[in-house]
Amino acid sequence: MIRHLLLAAALVVAPASPSTPAFLAAESELVVNGAFDGTVAPWYSSPPNAIDLSSGHACLAAPGGTANRWDVSIGQSGLGLVEGTWYRLRFFASGTYVARAMVGQSASPYTTYFEENALLTEGGGTFEYTFRAPRILDGDSQVAFQVGGSPEPWRFCLDDVSLVAGVPPAPYAPDTGPPVRVNQAGYLPYGPKNATLVTESTTPATWELRRGRAIVANGRTKPRGVDVSSGQNVHSIDFSRFQGRGIGFTLTAGGFTSRPFTIDPSAYDRLSTDALKLYYTQRSGVEIRSDLRPGYARPAGHVDVPPNQGDGNVPCQPGVCDYRLDVTGGWYDAGDHGKYVVNGGISAWQLMNQYETGASRARSLAIPESGDGVPDLLDEVRWELDFMLAMQVPAGQPLAGMVHHKIHDRNWTGLPLWPHLDPELRELHPVSTAATLNLAATAAQAARLYGRFDRPFAARSLAAARTAFAAAVANPDRLASDQDGVGGGTYSDAQVGDEFYWAAAELYLTTGEQQYADRVLASPYHTADVFGPGAFDWGNTAAAARLDLAQVPSRLPGRARVVRSVVQGADKYVATQKAHPYAVPYAPPNNSWDWGSNSLVLNNLVVIGSAYHLTGRPAYRDATIEGMDYILGRNALNISYVTGYGQVNAHNQHSRWYAHSIEPTMPNPPVGTLAGGPNSSLQDPYAQSKLTGCVAQFCYIDHIQSWSTNELTINWNASLSWVSAFVAAQNGG
Repeated sequence: MIRHLLLAAALVVAPASPSTPAFLAAESELVVNGAFDGTVAPWYSSPPNAIDLSSGHACLAAPGGTANRWDVSIGQSGLGLVEGTWYRLRFFASGTYVARAMVGQSASPYTTYFEENALLTEGGGTFEYTFRAPRILDGDSQVAFQVGGSPEPWRFCLDDVSLVAGVPPAPYAPDTGPPVRVNQAGYLPYGPKNATLVTESTTPATWELRRGRAIVANGRTKPRGVDVSSGQNVHSIDFSRFQGRGIGFTLTAGGFTSRPFTIDPSAYDRLSTDALKLYYTQRSGVEIRSDLRPGYARPAGHVDVPPNQGDGNVPCQPGVCDYRLDVTGGWYDAGDHGKYVVNGGISAWQLMNQYETGASRARSLAIPESGDGVPDLLDEVRWELDFMLAMQVPAGQPLAGMVHHKIHDRNWTGLPLWPHLDPELRELHPVSTAATLNLAATAAQAARLYGRFDRPFAARSLAAARTAFAAAVANPDRLASDQDGVGGGTYSDAQVGDEFYWAAAELYLTTGEQQYADRVLASPYHTADVFGPGAFDWGNTAAAARLDLAQVPSRLPGRARVVRSVVQGADKYVATQKAHPYAVPYAPPNNSWDWGSNSLVLNNLVVIGSAYHLTGRPAYRDATIEGMDYILGRNALNISYVTGYGQVNAHNQHSRWYAHSIEPTMPNPPVGTLAGGPNSSLQDPYAQSKLTGCVAQFCYIDHIQSWSTNELTINWNASLSWVSAFVAAQNGG
């Protein structure tokens, strides 16, 4: 049997308990015959690739054109790993391609405990990595080197392999660059312009704004003390009075100079488009064209063309249903090939809200539908809406009108993997009340937006929304299981009262019918403060209802109170932002930053921007603009979290096909892709091996294996699109 390792990309790994030792009292070697002294035993290789010792190393002839890394491999099983123990993997390797070094299970499901990709040279070199073993699953463990996937044949050589247990953890110190932190993408001439200085000094320092050698503005910093979210002593710098424009600006303070930035009224124009253009390359079920996205072309994924088992005739999980559905299309949700109605719902809603409230400008996204008379934003959202409609249980079937929660692979696949090469069986998962209400909400919203462009689609959407809402009322407690996490994320949600509120609100705003108004007014969410530390996400949708009820004209009784509640929510976030030395409108309890914290920061800015739409008060406009500074480089790590924006930016997000860091023939994520951001919980093994003990803002690493801090998702880019479009519209001052 060919032995290989597959990355369990969304496995939630429990950290070691306090009683588990961080490292053993004495180091111990696990690998046998790591120097290959005259024999290959007990090493194995994937047939027919025999191990050759003639050069003094263990070498494999890797053929060209293999599909997967694990198609050509060498490894050793029978290793006894201990949960919570630190290990050091060291080896010599040479070649002309990439070798994936992995430690994990040697039998199904081949869960990976550690993985790193070594970029090799013909002369060879020694590689060394330190990691902590996460939750050890039942079964044998192994070390393996996977070298398949190259388009050309090559020779891989290996020697002096060592896996030592009981080593002390290796220290990790991120390179944060100069202590002056700025918005690396740029500032608006007539907007707020602020920066943060990291320094041990507690007294004001002189700052200078330069363009080239010329000093164009200066002043004194404002000491702010220790920032809780980073543990840094910081000063604030306000250079808003300067309203010049140009490129090549830098800010100097405390003897240090920032990374360069621009000041320009069009600073956000391209970003507001790029953030939306990600969705085309996330499409499932259609070829991605090279003339529209150079460097990102690929065949259609999951259209029943081998090795895909496809989305055109998908069965349910065993015991769930006895029918099949055509659910081709939609957006791949994140870095895997799954498609999830609840995350699709909040994403589609936010993009449609952006259009409906005027935060978005008409623009070409260079998609196949461009020029058809429908705004490109709505054309792109339609791709997801059609998929969501297809997930509804057909009439005549049990639970008709309900919506399947998700569709994804039966088993986890590894990185890298193009969508069209995914060999796994696809399955429909059980219906859920949450998914059903997501469809009810977004389809009702679509019915009022698409009517002027496509009346039959608008009518179909409204009918589906009505049917879904009635089905959810009849089945109010069908909850997605938090144990259904093999092959895809669970997206479980134990509280769906907020989804009922949201769906009723959208149906009322579209139809004006009393039955839906009564539902809205009777909901406990209607009078609750729905603007928590993070305003909304896929699992907390009450604020989506509140924002639309405030901004979409209606005759709802007490609408003035609804508007006032949004403004009060914005005031809360503005106050948080003003108190934060990095101007972040986000302060979670216990300084514990959430998964996808960047999107929560942006969604809080959406509330502030919505308050500006409702009141016209400049303070809300300025707060929304300044909030983007954190995302684009004014943060503790001095990194722009948007690919392609800023001198140092995130570009190794967790993805199976934007995987250039581990597969040179694949691209990085498209320009305008948002990384998830700091996550105090560190669910993935890679983050745990580097960031354990981190403080809030430092709980992030730009590495493809850190799926809990560095994934990309459709809902995160929806928030980036909304806020960047808002800021782009403010370029006139």
